[in-house]
Amino acid sequence: MAGALPSFRNGVHPPENKDLTSGIASRRLPFPEEIILPLSQHIGRPARALVKAGDRIERGDVIAEASGYVSSYVHASASGTVKSIEHWPHPAGAMQPSIRIAVDPHSTQMQRPRLVPHWDQVPEEQLSEEISKAGIVGLGGAAFPSQVKLRPPEDQPVDVLMVNGCECEPYLTSDHRVMLERPEQVFQGVRIVLRALGISRAVIGIEANKPDAIEVMRGMAPDDLDIRVQPLQVKYPQGAEKMLIKAVTGREVPSGKLPSAIGALVQNVATTASVAQVFESGQPLIERIMTVSGRGIRQPGNWVIPFGTKLGDVITACGGFTEDASEIVFGGPMMGQSQASLEVPVLKATGGILVLSQDECKRQEILPCIRCGKCLEACPVFLNPQLMGALARVDRYEEMVENNLNDCMLCGCCSFVCPSNIPLSQLFAMSKIQLSRLQAA
Repeated sequence: MAGALPSFRNGVHPPENKDLTSGIASRRLPFPEEIILPLSQHIGRPARALVKAGDRIERGDVIAEASGYVSSYVHASASGTVKSIEHWPHPAGAMQPSIRIAVDPHSTQMQRPRLVPHWDQVPEEQLSEEISKAGIVGLGGAAFPSQVKLRPPEDQPVDVLMVNGCECEPYLTSDHRVMLERPEQVFQGVRIVLRALGISRAVIGIEANKPDAIEVMRGMAPDDLDIRVQPLQVKYPQGAEKMLIKAVTGREVPSGKLPSAIGALVQNVATTASVAQVFESGQPLIERIMTVSGRGIRQPGNWVIPFGTKLGDVITACGGFTEDASEIVFGGPMMGQSQASLEVPVLKATGGILVLSQDECKRQEILPCIRCGKCLEACPVFLNPQLMGALARVDRYEEMVENNLNDCMLCGCCSFVCPSNIPLSQLFAMSKIQLSRLQAA
């Protein structure tokens, strides 16, 4: 029956490993002694700090403002005192300007009251402004400022909202828990986003390996809302927005274009629930459910974690490492990023933390390409990874662009199926960085 469900062409089927945490309800992680809030937690320009060393701040206070159209506000995720604004290790790898806050151990950590207008009594354009002020970004991994998505170009009208509940990355179950624990907030967020866009139709896409979430979302769907819960075939990367749109609507996003070009807008379920929370309680985006999993951590689970909590504090709260812990990854094993320091903080885009054992991340020798074509068969956007990998190795970046490097999502399908263990996805990621440096120069 699963074969009859909608999907997309190509893709892969990595081991899911979701059973470690999918049945564990989310719990709140204790507040740490200090939090580190980078000014860059989103795609676009870094935020501009509004505080200085010595300032007393309360949970939910704005501490940095958006510095451009594609930028996002940053709020204090805990009450305390600003220690400094300094460069600090960032999950992306470089040192980044960050606000360092000593958390008040005696505070109740209640959010300071924040007035927000009623969502259905203000002009549509004001909704996106309030979402911007709350620091809402995409929680599916890209961390794209949500207010930009809610203002599609006038010549590209959106007619359907697609809520992404696929969570196709192995191990991760935080979106799954959002749908089970906060379905009312998801549907309320759908109402608000639909009004902000001036449309009426929505679809929630959920992979078939989450039957309990499908049942809950179908059972809780309001009768007065034009919304459909669509089960989807279990395949990676079903949660990529282009793949989701193709599977549900049959529409194909043209090369180099955004989903709005074909009348669609994709929003993650956790993002949608966060939008509802802004207008329900006034709480900005200061925390989220994160999955902590892998066989290298003693207590896998789903946790509500304040942004800025250091990786080391998360590990300690989850019981510490097992004896054979080998590697830490922010995100999932397919698209996640390995971490080199326990001092890095969790960010808005951190959907999960994987502590992998030695058996889960075996190092394999890289062998010559045998031109087998498996990477071509796996690529969901129909690129030629073998050719681009050869070009990347000799720094022929312009030719990679001619072969549609910009369409590459860095999903990792090609690396996953390569029998020679060639790190194709990593080569493409480095090529994109080199290209941006060359263009900047």
